[in-house]
Amino acid sequence: MNILFLDQSGKLGGAELSLLDVAATFRHHCLVGLFADGNFRSALEDRQIPVQILTQQAVKVSKETGLISGLTSLGTLLPLVVKTANLAKQYDLIYANTQKAFVVGAIATFLSRRPLVYHLRDILSPEHFSQTNLRVVVTLANHCAALVIANSQATRDAFVQAGGRADLVQVIYNGFDADRYAQLAQLGRDRAEPWKQEIGLENHFVVGHFSRLSPWKGQHILIEAIAHCPKEIAAVLVGDALFGETEYVQQLHHQVEQLGLHDRVKFLGFQSEIPQLMASCDLVAHTSTAPEPFGRVIIEAMLCGTPIVAAAAGGAMELVNPETTGWLTSPGDEIALAHVIQTAYKSPTVMESLAKAALETAKQQFSLEEVIEKIDQSLKSLLST
Repeated sequence: MNILFLDQSGKLGGAELSLLDVAATFRHHCLVGLFADGNFRSALEDRQIPVQILTQQAVKVSKETGLISGLTSLGTLLPLVVKTANLAKQYDLIYANTQKAFVVGAIATFLSRRPLVYHLRDILSPEHFSQTNLRVVVTLANHCAALVIANSQATRDAFVQAGGRADLVQVIYNGFDADRYAQLAQLGRDRAEPWKQEIGLENHFVVGHFSRLSPWKGQHILIEAIAHCPKEIAAVLVGDALFGETEYVQQLHHQVEQLGLHDRVKFLGFQSEIPQLMASCDLVAHTSTAPEPFGRVIIEAMLCGTPIVAAAAGGAMELVNPETTGWLTSPGDEIALAHVIQTAYKSPTVMESLAKAALETAKQQFSLEEVIEKIDQSLKSLLST
């Protein structure tokens, strides 16, 4: 089984990290086609996964694209579609990992006569997409995709509610290599105190936030919550603006200054050693203000043995069992978040119990080996029909 994977980004986001693990399994029988260059290409090459940059032009179609701007982008898309279609003829199927990749793959599947798989990693709702994009994605999925893999039940339900065919969708959660996280997390725990001292947070209870800096990821909610906590509690924001959201980054810095938190909120920018940093934190906060399709950071924290508090919406509600494997708070509720943070700070025994239960749950339910087996079986079944 030879697979042409497609992804729109050259940067390492959650979708790309998940594809990295999937493509590694098929490295001898696949090619990953990217619509942009960047550190994702380097990560693929490090794993000895064949990769090719399919275009040097930016594909200017966003989740907010309207009808007119969408049509004007066709001039950019057509050469990419033709190239993708010709390439796909050398493979058994096209596997689109992101929305732009899916749009290109949907058109290319007609030209190449190869089946199309769409790994849906987005909540298809007006909160995330323009009405035009919703119609385009759902219509193309219903008529062009042979299989839609949803990364959570919430993602699947949103697709169907938007008009997607229920018979096309199979829910397969993201998978994780638990042993790898355990090894890296131990390194983080061993150096936690020196790390806190290095960033100026010695003797603080540190809450970590791991995500690109974006309004809907809710870093401003965590900053506000920290303002309601004792001075012994601090936060680190790991990540940077990936899609031109620099104005939001400036707003976050201004918020920190306005609240007088410059000594308790640290911006660490993009970091590659995420498991180590998670394990060095005392608590990880997930604060998305809109429903999260999955919530990769939640499972990563669990596998690192660090307690998690997450926003109760979308896929996050499928990952956290409240008061058993973590805490859930209403999206955007900084007071509730501050209360949980203070509860965690004052209750090390409870934290230890939650972290232990979360680790066992994550290892059992999100095994990378089992997820890869499910994907492999689904693709083989598709090709045999």
